[in-house]
Amino acid sequence: MMNYLRYGCVTTNQVCIYALSVPQIRLALVQLNPIVGDLEGNVAKCLDAVKFAAAKGADVVVLPEMVITGYPVEDLALRPTFQQASVHATESFAAKLKSEGLGGVLVFVGYLRRTNDVEAQTLGTPRGGPMNCAGVIFDGVIQASYAKHHLPNYGVFDEYRYFVPGNNSVLVRAFGVDIAVAICEDLWQEGGPVSQVKANGAGLLVVLNGSPYERDKDDVRLELVTRRAREAAATLAYVNMVGGQDELVFEGDSIIVNENGDVIARGKQFEADVLIADLDLPASGSIKVLPTGESVLELTGSKVHDHVVTIPRIVEPRLDPLAEVYAALVIALRDYVTKNGFKSVVLGLSGGIDSALVAAIAADAIGATNVHGVSMPSKYSSAHSKTDAEDSAQRIGLNIRTVEIEPMMRAYLKTLEFTGLAEENLQARVRGMTLMGISNQEGHLVLATGNKSELSVGYSTIYGDAVGGFAPIMDVPKVDVWALANWRNLRAKELGEIAPIPESSISKEPSAELRPGQQDSDSLPNYEELDAILQAYVEQDKSAAQIIAAGFDSDTVHRILKLTDRAEYKRRQYPPGPKVSRKAFGKDRRMPLTNFWNE
Repeated sequence: MMNYLRYGCVTTNQVCIYALSVPQIRLALVQLNPIVGDLEGNVAKCLDAVKFAAAKGADVVVLPEMVITGYPVEDLALRPTFQQASVHATESFAAKLKSEGLGGVLVFVGYLRRTNDVEAQTLGTPRGGPMNCAGVIFDGVIQASYAKHHLPNYGVFDEYRYFVPGNNSVLVRAFGVDIAVAICEDLWQEGGPVSQVKANGAGLLVVLNGSPYERDKDDVRLELVTRRAREAAATLAYVNMVGGQDELVFEGDSIIVNENGDVIARGKQFEADVLIADLDLPASGSIKVLPTGESVLELTGSKVHDHVVTIPRIVEPRLDPLAEVYAALVIALRDYVTKNGFKSVVLGLSGGIDSALVAAIAADAIGATNVHGVSMPSKYSSAHSKTDAEDSAQRIGLNIRTVEIEPMMRAYLKTLEFTGLAEENLQARVRGMTLMGISNQEGHLVLATGNKSELSVGYSTIYGDAVGGFAPIMDVPKVDVWALANWRNLRAKELGEIAPIPESSISKEPSAELRPGQQDSDSLPNYEELDAILQAYVEQDKSAAQIIAAGFDSDTVHRILKLTDRAEYKRRQYPPGPKVSRKAFGKDRRMPLTNFWNE
């Protein structure tokens, strides 16, 4: 569509009216939830999304980074058969678009391709030269392929292990406008393809992303997108995938900003979404060859549509910080369960705050009827722990059973004669064995209920409370466990529902109840102090001296840091769980098991 802007110039005897044509395109950003390795299923999702967008009149559809293969693919990227399958799937997607009458829609899609057919690995180069690419699809074929320039190699990313960086630019001339393309890290790094957009004269920059969630990242992301749009003097469209993949969570949060950095549209968080906007863009330029030497891709068959009715622009409201974290935990658990073929979960319900919160998250993720709680009291379990576990189950509506572990404990102790710490840990291991046995018998996925504070200082028992297939709150400090529990109860009351977490589970003194009168405060500082020390050490990499200088007791700091360092072998054997903080244990923080360094 051409919008005609009218303006006047006054002379001595007349008013001159001029017409200035401004091309308009209808752009759709698609937040999809792919499954790694399910190429056929991912293509079907992409095809359905393009059909939906085209029915709404979209001229251009942008899909996320590596959506054909799922992301991250890790060492699958190095398998020649997987590389070939990705290309074939993307070519099939392009052909299906045309056969469905969608050949006239310009589609940008993330996929994996290889640079060559060399089977032997060249020194310093991943086998087969795999590249993280954006395919430009039009008229049933991949018209061009843009390879990601900047490969992140920090935090959870190892992309230099998996991909060869690109060095080409792509500028697509279609629907009367010029469109540039970039992928994820290309936007975060200074220089590179984004810095060339202004020189190339593009009116629109589309960016395909697989950007994992972490707390407060949406604010950082918006600031980045705004700054890059101003630098490029172009409208910037940022599409991100959604869903859980092992330890990572993708939140969507797709954004469109104009050349001044003003937000035009913004997508939902943690939900599949199609964000559609009408964009008034500068008319395409006259250059045929880019400064970097590539030819402009001119799609002469692209038909300019007349969008008579303008699509209302949508800016979805942001979730508050606690709602955001809770939503991340829910979608991470749901996707881990469903994508791995489970239908139900089982967890130990102790009556404490950690298991109560995990039970609520699980019920919100897959439905309360698919959640199975097991109360496993010992002779040291308090009466309120048993009643709180029952109360939690009734509030949520999940299944609960009681398994008395005292007879099993007596049998073990009669044979092994354990005392002290060995006896305490035996309780946890009997419970772990019980949960794993139920899992084997009934097919449930076992959920570990430990939090980040416990994992940091090693307050978990290997083959005991550390057993399981997934650990939903392993990246949530204890103080945030309380905050999330209170938030979830408040949300329930706002909706007129029963608060899922018993108040007594929130208010009572934390205890593992492995010996008479035991409390966490017997051996740890209060959790506000502990979590502040751990955040400085684990997430911010501060030294002992820096933490002490911030006002913390020297002996306490050294003791906590020593406990954290010595617990690495336990964390290495802990189930995976979703990353929601700046730095999570696992891929985000990798320390040697045998390690004499200390602060």
